[in-house]
Amino acid sequence: MSNNGKQMIQTTYREAMREAIREAMRQDERVFLMGEDVGRYGGCFAVSKGLLQEFGPERIRDTPLSESAFVGMGIGAAMNGMRPIVEVMTVNFSLLASDQILNNAATILHMSGGLFNIPVVIRMATGAGRQLAAQHAHSLEGWYAHIPGIKVLTPATLEDARGMLWTALEDPDPVLIFENNTLYNMEGQLPANAGPVDIDKAKVCREGRDITLMSYSASLFKALEAAQLLAQEGIEAEVIDLRTLRPLDEATFLASVAKTHRALIVDEGWRSGSIAAEISARIMEQAFYELDAPVERLCSAEVPMPYAKHMEYAALPQVETIVSTVIRMVTHE
Repeated sequence: MSNNGKQMIQTTYREAMREAIREAMRQDERVFLMGEDVGRYGGCFAVSKGLLQEFGPERIRDTPLSESAFVGMGIGAAMNGMRPIVEVMTVNFSLLASDQILNNAATILHMSGGLFNIPVVIRMATGAGRQLAAQHAHSLEGWYAHIPGIKVLTPATLEDARGMLWTALEDPDPVLIFENNTLYNMEGQLPANAGPVDIDKAKVCREGRDITLMSYSASLFKALEAAQLLAQEGIEAEVIDLRTLRPLDEATFLASVAKTHRALIVDEGWRSGSIAAEISARIMEQAFYELDAPVERLCSAEVPMPYAKHMEYAALPQVETIVSTVIRMVTHE
């Protein structure tokens, strides 16, 4: 199929990630993938399915169930000239490697006086919505955005799923990529020649005049759906995909707030100490006099993520809550 003269292909988020890995491994022999079940099983979420057969066990490496060990191995490989992609099954399990990420990957450049870069990319699934319960379904990317020395990427779109990985691999420092597990089956079209994308800028996905809705990852699509419903009520919401949580592209959202004079942040993380709190503080510090109403946040309930479907739904920010919150914010005198 074609779109404005461009050859388009039908794909999914999962397939876009797989093609990004495949292309990187074809382009650079230093790139390899390692993690739990990435080889013979094809990945916990089937992202690496077929790659073992294509590249062999030297470059598609199944690891023991020891996150600290294999993330540490990835850091060591990066220090010695390789370009490892380390897959951690879920963000909850990454806490077992938090010492490696925080105390090694993020600090070695500083502690070596600038002598040793750590060009490692660490991928992991994040988020709730598939009834995976409290050990598998939290959104902890905001925690990692607190750490100097790393970049934190949250691809929501097919374009970013396809394009962020190569840009991350070219970065001399550690990059963490958080893939919301509810997005893997998302279908859409991509240009056949889709390639690397910028990872430093937020994106205005919908123009608006009445309020700025900021989100990232799977919650972006809830914000976009809410914006469509709000338009039927005569409220035009501007929707921003943050894309990168560290470093934050504050210039984009501050410019938007200066135009709309209201801001709502939708964040699947917990409210206390969240990335939403950081964004709110930056708006208050740098754009206070542009605001016609206080900045507000919609976050997950501060409970371990429930297993029961109706309780999981209630714990997460939802479209109807975004809509009702925006209507109150915009119409409140």
